[in-house]
Amino acid sequence: MKMTFKAFAKKLFGAKYERLARTLFLYALIFWGLHAAGWKIEIAPFIRLLTVSVFTAGVMGQALSSEDQAAYMQHMLMVPFERRKFVLSYVAALGAYAILTKTAALLAIVLAVSRQTPLEALECAVCAVHAVLTAAAVFSLKKRWRAGVPWAAAVLAVLFLFGNDAWVIAPLTGSGICAVVLLLRADGYAFYRQKNPKRPASGGHSRHSMGRYFFRYLSCHKNYLTNTAVLWGFAIVLPFFFRQLDIPAAAPVGFAILTLNTPIGILLSCDPALAQAVRFLPGQKKAFFAPYCLFIFLCNITADIIFLCGLQIQNGGVTIMTIGAALFFALQSAVLSVLLEWRRPIRNWKIESDLWHHPRKYIVPACMLLLAGIVGTWPAVTPALLLLLAAEIAALCAAGRY
Repeated sequence: MKMTFKAFAKKLFGAKYERLARTLFLYALIFWGLHAAGWKIEIAPFIRLLTVSVFTAGVMGQALSSEDQAAYMQHMLMVPFERRKFVLSYVAALGAYAILTKTAALLAIVLAVSRQTPLEALECAVCAVHAVLTAAAVFSLKKRWRAGVPWAAAVLAVLFLFGNDAWVIAPLTGSGICAVVLLLRADGYAFYRQKNPKRPASGGHSRHSMGRYFFRYLSCHKNYLTNTAVLWGFAIVLPFFFRQLDIPAAAPVGFAILTLNTPIGILLSCDPALAQAVRFLPGQKKAFFAPYCLFIFLCNITADIIFLCGLQIQNGGVTIMTIGAALFFALQSAVLSVLLEWRRPIRNWKIESDLWHHPRKYIVPACMLLLAGIVGTWPAVTPALLLLLAAEIAALCAAGRY
C-alpha cells in the first residue's frame, strides 16, 4: 500500500515532493502575513464548516474526474494490484492533494482572519477529511451516483442544524465511516474514467467549423458546462445585491464578476497537443483565435444579458450605455483571455484541478474590476470605452477575414 501511495503521490507532488513543500511554504507566508496585519472578522461556525466541506468536495471531484489522472490510472491498472490497498492508496493520495494544496489555502486565510479555538480548527479538519471520503465514495458508485444526493442533503442538514455545536464531529465521523465502508467494497476500475468516444464525422458538413468544435468540446466535458450553468445561475441572483445601488455605477462591477468563468479560458492550457497544433496552423487568427474569442464572448454576454434582465426587473434604469458597457466588458475579457492563452499558457501542471485554481484565473476579472471602478467613478469614460469596443470589433472582423 505504501508503494502504491508513493506512485500516485509523486505524480501529484513531484518526485521529491518539492511541489508540496513550495506550496505549504507559500501558504505559511500568507497565513503569517494576514495574521500580522491584525485584521479580524467574525465567521459563523456553520459558514466556515460548510465552506470547507463544499470546497474540498469540489476539488476532490475535479481530481477524480481529471482526464490526465485517468490516463495515469490506466497505466497503474495494468500491473497486478490488491483491490482494497489500491483504492485506499489512490483516495489517500488524491485526498492529500486536495487538502494540502487546495483546502490548505482556504484554511490559511480563514484561520488568519478569524478567531478560532483548537476545537473549531479540528472541526474544519474533520470536515475536509469527510468531504474527501464522501466525494470518493459517491464517485465510486458510478451509475448509482444519484444515491449521493440524499447523502449530501443529509450532511448539509447536519451542518446547518448542528454546525455551531462541538458534537457535530460525531455525525460527520459516522458519515465518514460509511464512506470508508463503500470504498473498501469498491474496485480500482470504479475510479477509471474512460474518455467519451468521439462522435463520427457528420456527412452534412463539407468544411470545418471551430464553433462546432467548441460546443462538442463542452458536451464532452460536462463539468465545464456545469460551471458555466452555475455562473449563469449566479447572474440571476446577482441583481438582488445591487438593489440599493446606482445602476450605471453597479452594473460594470457585475459584468466584471461574471467574467470569472475559468474552464472556457483554458482550452489551450489543458490540451498541450491542441496548443502545439494551433501554433503550426496556417492562418491562426482566422482559423482559431477569432472564433475562440467569439466563443468566450458569447458565453460572457449570455451571463451579462441574464444579469441585465434581472437589473431591469428589480430596479429598472438599464440604458443603452449600460448595454454598451456589457458588450465592452464581455468582449474585452474574451480578448484578454485569448491573449493570455496564447502568450502565457499554464504549463507544468499535474492535474486539471491545478488549472481551475491557478492564480492566473483572477487576472482578467481583476482587470475588469479595476476598469469597473474607473467607470463607476468617472461615468464620462463610458463613451471612450464604446469607441474602443467598436475598434476591437473591427480588428476581430479583419482578423477573421485575413
